[in-house]
Amino acid sequence: MNQPDEQRVIRPQPGPQEAFLASSADIVIYGGSAGSGKSFALLMEPLRHVITTKHFAAVFFRRNLTQVKNPGGLWDESMKLYPDVGGFPVSHVHEWRWNQVGQLGGKIKFGHLENEDTVLDWQGAQIPLIAFDELTHFSKEQFFYMLSRNRSTCGVRPYVRATTNPDADSWVAEFIAWWIDQETGYPIPERSGVVRHFIRVSDAIIWADTASGLIERYGPDTMPKSVTFISAKLEDNQELLNADPQYRANLLAMSRVQQERLLHGNWKIRPASGLYFKRSEVTLLDSVPDDVEKWVRRWDLAATEPGEGNPDPDWTVGYLIGKRKNGRYVVADVIRERIKSGKVRELIARTANNDGRKVRIGIPQDPGQAGKEQAESYTVMLTGFSVVTMRESGDKVTRADAYAAAWQQGTIDVVRGVWNEEFFAEHEAFPSSKVHDDQVDAGAGGFTMLAGSSLSTWAALGKK
Repeated sequence: MNQPDEQRVIRPQPGPQEAFLASSADIVIYGGSAGSGKSFALLMEPLRHVITTKHFAAVFFRRNLTQVKNPGGLWDESMKLYPDVGGFPVSHVHEWRWNQVGQLGGKIKFGHLENEDTVLDWQGAQIPLIAFDELTHFSKEQFFYMLSRNRSTCGVRPYVRATTNPDADSWVAEFIAWWIDQETGYPIPERSGVVRHFIRVSDAIIWADTASGLIERYGPDTMPKSVTFISAKLEDNQELLNADPQYRANLLAMSRVQQERLLHGNWKIRPASGLYFKRSEVTLLDSVPDDVEKWVRRWDLAATEPGEGNPDPDWTVGYLIGKRKNGRYVVADVIRERIKSGKVRELIARTANNDGRKVRIGIPQDPGQAGKEQAESYTVMLTGFSVVTMRESGDKVTRADAYAAAWQQGTIDVVRGVWNEEFFAEHEAFPSSKVHDDQVDAGAGGFTMLAGSSLSTWAALGKK
């Protein structure tokens, strides 16, 4: 006799995930560490209504459609959950439906608000449940406009749910400030899940502990919204830690700022001088080690001499970094000059000959046709050498993050030299608009050429 199929039990994990799904507040924001189970909780939320409530609809928003469709994104994860509860996917419109023949139910749609005015696509919509994944990616104006679309005729009281990682410069940080220790940046444990109420008056948000307090102050027509913030850490998601024990290592291998945000849930941390590169975190060597397997000389280009009109121009930097057999990295030499473009080309050609053909050469490629032509001209000039042209993308802090993470993990050695003092002074000042960052740019590029994104490897090395 065939045994019945084993039933799959779907339930929230105890702790923040359970509290998120149990809250009755109009708006619940679930935030904190990466990997704390936020997205799965968000996907579970509409199941209490969508299976049995006719005309119920939920819309999940990411800032752009690529984020919705990415591997491990919301749509991908929904494929692991919704078929088990009778959902039918309509992939070309990114919807799940439960209102098939013989069923009473609603639908879940996945959408985006890529541009500021994309919200206008939702004019006239009635959405009982609006869910934002990564709320800090949306503007304050987008959030409150969509709040006006949060209405219902299906019998379910309209409500909003959101997940987020910390971002000190976002409007969300200000919105949930009461739940965050403003000195440390960490959530206040005893306030997690506590409900407060607010109204907007002339674009200002007015808070109170109770709805009645706002009604008494602003009149009987006042309609306060209830809000709570629920904080979560990676340790709250034991399912992930059991399935992927290396995930914590990935977070530990990030830079200090990103660790504070994504591992410890810090809402006040910002990039600042002294947080990225400390000279005490590298090892100084008296000579170049003999176990280097690969060498890279990465250039950061400038073409101006100091003058009356520009007494402090950028530097041309040639940064020599190698990867050792033990997995560590060594910075062996840094060339730093303020010279015109013709002399820059002579410097790069002369340095290539001095370094030898075993050293790969990295040349940055600026955006646009001029940048492409410049990179190609250097490649021609350096015929016979291994040359890599690299397009610059993202801001300087983002580009330097992997390099900073390896530095902070203690996996970078520096050979003693006359160039050391300027090297460390610039790194310790990064990021600062008052100090040049050409050596950091070159270092980040050279490190990327050698290491790629081996985050867990850096973390393991740093623990040895």
